[in-house]
Amino acid sequence: MPMRMFQVDAFTDQLFSGNPAAVLVLEDWFPDDLMLAITQENNLAETAFVKPRQDGAWDLRWFAPAHEVDFCGHATLATAHILFTQQGADSDLVFHTRVGELRVSKVARGYRLDVPRLDPEAIESLPLEIADIFSVPHAGIFRNFENIFVDLGSAEAVRNFVPDLNAISKLGSVGVVVTGVEADDAPADFVSRYFAPGAGIPEDPVTGSIHATLVPYWAAKLGRVRLRGFQASARGGWLDCELTEKRVFLSGNAVTFMEATILIPEAA
Repeated sequence: MPMRMFQVDAFTDQLFSGNPAAVLVLEDWFPDDLMLAITQENNLAETAFVKPRQDGAWDLRWFAPAHEVDFCGHATLATAHILFTQQGADSDLVFHTRVGELRVSKVARGYRLDVPRLDPEAIESLPLEIADIFSVPHAGIFRNFENIFVDLGSAEAVRNFVPDLNAISKLGSVGVVVTGVEADDAPADFVSRYFAPGAGIPEDPVTGSIHATLVPYWAAKLGRVRLRGFQASARGGWLDCELTEKRVFLSGNAVTFMEATILIPEAA
């Protein structure tokens, strides 16, 4: 059974940067094991599966190579890009997901992603599995429902950080984010990197979901609600961020890299 699939670079306006995600628009869900198998075959951080609802909104699910994930920003942006450019969508998109309702709208320089605000939850100490993997003292540690965050104090420390992926993998599905403030004259306010080897993602190029917590954290530290973040992975990506009382808005662009026909076994 032939099926169209797209691959999109998200949070970038140039190919071969940002974060790639695959997108499949379905009439109904495939079995979970098939969606996971497709994701593993793609060998990308996430594959998004989306299907229309009768009310005009969309149901959206995301899979990483190891399991289905609860929240993924870049694959949501990639999905919206495909619905706008390939499926004829002409108004704001509403997605129903595991973390509630997400919205994407067109803006002058790409797309604006509306996600829930996930305030940082202070923790007294790091889990034992990763307590010894940081060579510089941390300026703060906190978490949300799916990740541990470590403020290394500076963008330079974030860029120079060498992760112990074996240690981080012992956290299972929990990922680790390192972050730091950027210099005053830099184009970003803060930088970050994200590691989730337990989910099959050694280092994620650009991660929208972690900014649902990074933005409230840095807004409180820096004293303003409009910020610019840079994810300092090898590919890199920029996020224009805005904090409100209950939501975080992330703006970025997306570029289609590939349109493919995949062959689904008839038995599926």
